[in-house]
Parts: sequence; C-alpha cells; structure tokens
Amino acid sequence: METKDLGDAQAAASPAPTSGSVPPGPPTADAGQKPQGAEATSSPVAGASRPRSKARGRRQVKEHKNSSQASTSAKTTPPDLLAKKAGVLMHFMLEKFKMKEPIRKIDMLKIVRKMFKAQFPEILKKATDRIELVFGLELKEVKPNGYSYTLVSKEGLAKDGVLGSTLEVPKNGLLMPLLGVIFLNGNCASEAEIWEFLNVLGIYDGKTHIIFGEPRKFITEELVQEKYLVYRQIPDSDPLSYEFVWGPRAHAETSKMEVLEFVAKINSTDPSAFPFHYEEALRDEEERAKARSAGKAHAAAKATAHPKVPPSDPSSPQ
Repeated sequence: METKDLGDAQAAASPAPTSGSVPPGPPTADAGQKPQGAEATSSPVAGASRPRSKARGRRQVKEHKNSSQASTSAKTTPPDLLAKKAGVLMHFMLEKFKMKEPIRKIDMLKIVRKMFKAQFPEILKKATDRIELVFGLELKEVKPNGYSYTLVSKEGLAKDGVLGSTLEVPKNGLLMPLLGVIFLNGNCASEAEIWEFLNVLGIYDGKTHIIFGEPRKFITEELVQEKYLVYRQIPDSDPLSYEFVWGPRAHAETSKMEVLEFVAKINSTDPSAFPFHYEEALRDEEERAKARSAGKAHAAAKATAHPKVPPSDPSSPQ
C-alpha cells in the first residue's frame, strides 16, 4: 500500500501532458520539427514504448480522442471540396447560358446539395469568379429578389479595339489568362504547361467543351489565326514538342503590365508582389512610351516637310 501511495503521489506531482503533446520520453531526431497536428497523430505511438500508470493512460486516451474530434470538426468542409462543388455549379450555369434558360437559385441549391447549404454563398462566389475570369461573363439578377439569374457579357469586352474583340464573347475571356501563363513562364509556355493550366479550369485536350468546343482547335488554330498567339515547334526538341508565345495582336492590344495587373487581381494582390515580372513590365512600359514618342516625332517631322497645300478656288481671279 505504501509503495502504491508513493507511486500515485509521484504521478500526481508530474506535469500532466497537454492535449496532443508527446508524453515525456527519450527525444527523437526530429523532435520539435513536426507541426502540432502531426504530433497529435503520432503521440500514442511515441508514448507506447514506455509503461504508464492507468490514470495517466486514461487521461491521455481521453485527450487524444478530444483532439481527434476537434480535428475532424475543423476539416468538415475542406477548401478542395468547396472548389469541386464550385466547378459543378459553374458547369450547370454554363449549360443554362448555352440553352438561354434562366438560372434559378432553387436549382443551384439542388446542385450544391443540402449538406452544403450553409456554404452556398462561398461556393457561388467561387463559381462566378471563375466564370468571369475564364469566360468574361457575370451573373445578373433577371428581376430584383426574383431568385432568378442569367449570365451576361461583361461590359467592355466586345468593344472595338479591346483585346479579343473579334472573338465570340464567351471565348475571349480565356485569352487574358493564357497570355498571363505565357508571360509568367518567361514569355513562352510549352504546350504541356498550357494544358496543365487549362486542366485546372476543367478544359481537357480531346474533350469537347460547352463554350470552347474543341479546345485544341481553339488555342492552336482560332487564336493563332487571329494572331493573338504563335504556336511553334521548340528547336531541337526530342520528342517533338511545341510552345506558345504572344502573337502580334496581343502585343498591339495589351501590355505586360496590363496582363500582370490581371494576374495580380485574380490573386488578390498587386503587381509588385511579382517583383521579377513587375520590373520586366515596367521596362516594357518605358519602351512603349519611347516608341510612341518617336512615332509622334516622326509624324510631326513628316507633316512639316510636306505641308498640305489647300486646293485653289477655281472662281478666284488668277
């Protein structure tokens, strides 16, 4: 009995382990380097190599159980699952747009399902942001408080002189993201890099898309024929491979700074957050300003050297 009481007193005097911590024991090589979550997972295993009193063991089992329940609760709706739901909702809205049918809120809630009803505003925002980014379309209410919506072309995209103005409206929205991928990859992006980006948006090689039709034809033929992209063979590539660079119309109708501002906007930051590309964009702006000044000076000099002579009036006396 005395031995038992002494053991219990020693156990009571020892500091109780905090939730998710490893019981005192021999230090491991990577001690202190793992995040708290990893320690909580490995703590039962780490503490199993040494004997413990029953009271201490029950206390740690209870704490580990509580820690696991809290972790499960925190991961109820992981971001990737919300993104997946947003992708399904985006496809549904595009189908309604293609069929020229209204997009009803009640139908969108059915797509999202009841268990995600609380996250519906966040899922809807992700879907509409992606539609605006890729397709240049925005969600508008058909009637105030009517719970019915439609997708319309974003203002300014179809005006003359605007990037992609000769393309069909939903298609021109993909042009700026493609130019951004090319710019951020050193002003040329391999075909593999372009498809990796398109796959993230749910656009796949050989799979007909509801808006773009055949994606390969769109990026390697339509955008090339419109001179927005150049699709060329990579020299000395084995196996044979291709890359994309900006076409002459892209250089004429936009700039590296405008594309970088677009990329920064979709990342909720500013262009200076990309220091290397920001410096390059600034140099490009300076070169463009010099070229414009030189062009104006040349036009002025030409006008001075060859002044326009007004036509003579036949009725005036000679």
